[in-house]
Amino acid sequence: MALHRASTADKIIVDRRKAHRNSDVARTVRKTRDRLAQKVGNPAFDRELLKLHASAMVHSAAAIPLMVAVVAVAGAFIGMSTSILIWALIAATCYAGLAFVARKTDRADITSIDPVRSRRTFLIAHFVSGLGWAYFASLGCGECSVDQFSVVKAVVLLIAIAATAIIASSLRGALLVTFFAPVAVYAYAGVRDWQPIDAIMIGLLVVSLPFFSYVAGNLYSSAVMYLFFRSEKDALIAELETAKAMSDEARRRAEDANLAKSRFLASMSHELRTPLNAILGFSEVMAKEVLGPIQNQTYREYARDIHDSGQHLLDLINEILDLSRIEAGRYQLHEEAVWLSAIVEECCHLVELKARNKDIRVTQQFEPTLPRLFADERAVRQITLNLLSNAIKFTPAGGEVMVRVGWTAGGGQYVSVRDNGPGIPPDEIPVVLSAFGQGSIAIKSAEQGTGLGLPIVQGLIAMHGGEFELHSKLREGTEAIAIFPAARVMEVLPAMPMKAVATPMTARRR
Repeated sequence: MALHRASTADKIIVDRRKAHRNSDVARTVRKTRDRLAQKVGNPAFDRELLKLHASAMVHSAAAIPLMVAVVAVAGAFIGMSTSILIWALIAATCYAGLAFVARKTDRADITSIDPVRSRRTFLIAHFVSGLGWAYFASLGCGECSVDQFSVVKAVVLLIAIAATAIIASSLRGALLVTFFAPVAVYAYAGVRDWQPIDAIMIGLLVVSLPFFSYVAGNLYSSAVMYLFFRSEKDALIAELETAKAMSDEARRRAEDANLAKSRFLASMSHELRTPLNAILGFSEVMAKEVLGPIQNQTYREYARDIHDSGQHLLDLINEILDLSRIEAGRYQLHEEAVWLSAIVEECCHLVELKARNKDIRVTQQFEPTLPRLFADERAVRQITLNLLSNAIKFTPAGGEVMVRVGWTAGGGQYVSVRDNGPGIPPDEIPVVLSAFGQGSIAIKSAEQGTGLGLPIVQGLIAMHGGEFELHSKLREGTEAIAIFPAARVMEVLPAMPMKAVATPMTARRR
């Protein structure tokens, strides 16, 4: 089964079954955009506020009970032990219901929260927690040692109002619902026992409710702004994730398309070479009149033209095949120890006849005593021939091609081929280095080429871990340099001393 899948994947180069983009990322983008466009009153936004309120209540759950405990201890100390303990128990019980609702909401999934019902539940729980403070406001202390007990109650209620305004600021109306009844009870008790200080405390508590409501409103606006900025941050992150996913998908499809192109070219090259070899063979037989003389001279010329055109086409197919194999990663190097200068010298001899026919002088300048190179001999030969062919192709009659082999500054070895042809404009060098790319001046001033020589050279050099450089100036010429890294240069083994060689031989003779 695995073998079948592998073969299927090889045939279907571009797998259209893959999703165009990550669905999870797309879903996140939609959610964050919706949140970004939300405002107060929208269910999703209200859920966020309720979660924020519940989290604040849970994290500050110990604040109010601690205050109740402190007040109860102080009340027991001044002599109201029974009544203050009863109040503490009632206040703690009422606040426990609010803490339970907050913890339940905080742990619930945000999508399962009903904003209207949860808000109503919270307000009821706040109202119930306020009943404990209402009971505290109704307490009297005839047997206490404190003269102004009503002032103490007002101060405690003010502290509780301020704490609640800060803690419950994410829920509008929570402060009024909680302390409307306690302030009303305190005002009723103060009016019943009318004293000037009671009037002042009543006015202070009545004014404190709208004041702290205003403070809570500002904190609420800050919470809303915090949620807005958080949604905007999530949206930006989601947009970046989407852009990355789309970029990865585009890159994958581009790589698949490039691989499909390379495999198609390689397959077609193989299919074309078989009949083309037959054409070359038969045309050569006809041109050389192997099976008998051809009386018509025109037919003989046609046969030579067919053979030359077929040979040109075969060279083109071979170049396409080599480039396709390099791009597809199927070009395998057969590495061995080679002499770079010897290979380059042999290539110079191969193109010598073509250069002589164009009246071009090929000058060789090789650095002596170069060590061997660990490389693919066929690839090195192809690199050199491509560079020499280009140089001879674009060098005018009577020109010169300089071929150099030597050391690089980093300890590697290089092959340099320089001509004095028309040169290449700087903006056309990337075009020349791309597959099937040709410069405008080179096309006009020389015979047509395939535009695959330099890309093949680049690919073969890259497979050896080296670099390829192309320097050119208009009307001065072009220099192409293939650089092999120092890691491919093989060290020369030191010669063994004569005594060390002679001693074993002498021992054998004895």
